Amino acid sequence: MSRPLRVLVADGWYHVTARGNERRAIFREGRDCTQFVECLGEMAQRYEVRIAASVLMDNHYPLLLQTPQANLSAAMKWLNVSDAD
Repeated sequence: MSRPLRVLVADGWYHVTARGNERRAIFREGRDCTQFVECLGEMAQRYEVRIAASVLMDNHYPLLLQTPQANLSAAMKWLNVSDAD
């Protein structure tokens, strides 16, 4: 059974996490983390998302975000398919 749809609200606070397939590593070396942090910063600017907390672990990352424009879905979609190169 899939999870219920997330309700998007202006100025909403969200705890979001993404994990590698089969819990495999998504960050293998330092430059992977650096590139992700750059993308995270760009996402915050593009979508005017406020990042309150983030942690990069080998196989996942949790984020605490505030979305003044109720655009979490678009912001996370952009983040998860971006390439900072």
